Amino acid sequence: MDQQELFRRLAVALAIGLLIGLERGWQTRDERDQQRTAGLRTFALTGLLGGICGLMSLVSSPIVLAAGLLVFAGALVLFSFLEATAEKNFSVTGVVAGILTFVLGAYATLGNEAVAVAAAVAMAILLALREPLHSWVRAVTWPEMRSVLVLLAMSFLLLPILPNRPVDPWQVLNPAEIWLLAILIATVSFAGYIAVRVLGDRKGIAVAAIAGGMASSTATTLSFARLAREHPESARLLAGGIMLAGVTMWVRIVVLAGLFKSELLPALLWPAASAGAVLLLGAGAVLWGRRGGASEYPQLQIRNPFDLGAVLKLAALIAIIMLVAKSIANQASITGLYLLAAVSGVADVDALTLSMSRFAGAEVGLSEASFAILIAAGVNTASKAVMSVAVGGRLLGLLVAGVSAAALAAVVITAITVR
Repeated sequence: MDQQELFRRLAVALAIGLLIGLERGWQTRDERDQQRTAGLRTFALTGLLGGICGLMSLVSSPIVLAAGLLVFAGALVLFSFLEATAEKNFSVTGVVAGILTFVLGAYATLGNEAVAVAAAVAMAILLALREPLHSWVRAVTWPEMRSVLVLLAMSFLLLPILPNRPVDPWQVLNPAEIWLLAILIATVSFAGYIAVRVLGDRKGIAVAAIAGGMASSTATTLSFARLAREHPESARLLAGGIMLAGVTMWVRIVVLAGLFKSELLPALLWPAASAGAVLLLGAGAVLWGRRGGASEYPQLQIRNPFDLGAVLKLAALIAIIMLVAKSIANQASITGLYLLAAVSGVADVDALTLSMSRFAGAEVGLSEASFAILIAAGVNTASKAVMSVAVGGRLLGLLVAGVSAAALAAVVITAITVR
């Protein structure tokens, strides 16, 4: 290791300490100087100390690094204990942050600098998000926690032992693959669900609609439509929310297809973008300038998508669509494939998107697979318009149906132009 690299690695160790020290100093900025165990300078020196101990261990013995860590940890624990005793604030976060800063400083000189910096950034983010994370923990209910724990256990314990090969006579159903796809969709949906739970739907119809669309745009549409019938004065706002949920659905299609079969993107991107743009413009026109009171922000109820039963149903739906799609593909029936897409799109688009992404380029051509996905999304958009008319009342139905019709027209025009 030459002199230039030595200085660079020590600079990285110091930068790691400065980053953590900046966050820690900001958290304790209201305390008087010399009234806290560690702040900006202390953490910066800690990172540098770890880096120097790491370099010394290279030219002498690894015992130097171990001894330095033990001495530093002992001093930090002692001073933190004295501070906690005086302030009656027994938190171990500062101690762990200090020890980890020392270790990352040492690793920056001994190992991969990029990994050390990435770990430091992750630590700084976790430390800075103390209040939001605590608020999230307080907001999570036991059924939600139980669902997450059960699914995590089944994913990390069951997934490794599931057969990772087709087990049916048609060589279609791969249990490990189907379960993984279901978990991925549920995880994306759960992100939207948590957004509603943490932020609260009273932050605005827009936030609730986008988050609800991540969970299920169809379920969000039904929920908004029912609310519009109960709260006619909020019909315009709720119509805008349904349109935003539709935008989220089109974005999800592109993301899922891109993740599992990027070759589908050229045929999907522009039609999806045109539909999303029309729905977004419609939502903006409806929501623009609206500033209502609490009565215009009725309570939104979204079912936990990370429920075990919901994921099992989703896995079963994916398996059924895969079997039917395989059967249709073997018979070379493109009409049947498009009919399957239309039927699937009435309630769900994700399962059909994932199935087509898997078969595209093999059992099904890329153009046929992308067109089937567009059919499913189009039917889903139309079904939400029908649902709005049937459940939400005249005003909501006219607004959603009109903008949805324009979005579908944009999809058809764009698809024909792209092809």
